[in-house]
Parts: sequence; structure tokens; C-alpha cells
Amino acid sequence: MKKTLASIALSVFVVLTTATFGFAEFAAAGTSNFPYFQLGALVVGGLIIISLKQRYDKIYLGEAVGSFALYTIMVSLFMAPVFNLIKGLVG
Repeated sequence: MKKTLASIALSVFVVLTTATFGFAEFAAAGTSNFPYFQLGALVVGGLIIISLKQRYDKIYLGEAVGSFALYTIMVSLFMAPVFNLIKGLVG
């Protein structure tokens, strides 16, 4: 029961984080420059982390949530609007 609740909680976090990412990118880039590849990478990464959490009992919920949060930050850093913002701040 505890394993199932942890997997459900992780799934909810992955779905909410991915939806927030999609909404933020739609607001920033619009429909013409929407990053479908990065959104797909987030979905696949979330599915992999959820499946690893279900398979291995020694992975804590906090570790899985933290790893997906860091993965989301990494994916968002390599997008055109964020990259142009950082380039403008540095240069």
C-alpha cells in the first residue's frame, strides 16, 4: 500500500510539473515556437523515473521527486527563450 501511494504521489508531481512546464513555454514562446521535443523528453523522463521507483524499493519518494525536479530544470535551461535570456544577461 505504501509503495502504491508513493508511486501515485510521484505520478501526480510529474504530471503537474510537466503541465506547468508546458503552460510556461506556451506563454513564453507561443504556438509557433513551442518546444515539443523538450516536452516529450520530460514525459519520457518522468515515465522512466516512475518505473524506477516502482521497481526498486530503496528509492525514496523525496529522491525521485528531487531527481525529476532537477531534470526539469536541466531541460528548461536548454531552450531558446531561456538561452537567449541568459545570453543577454551575460553579454
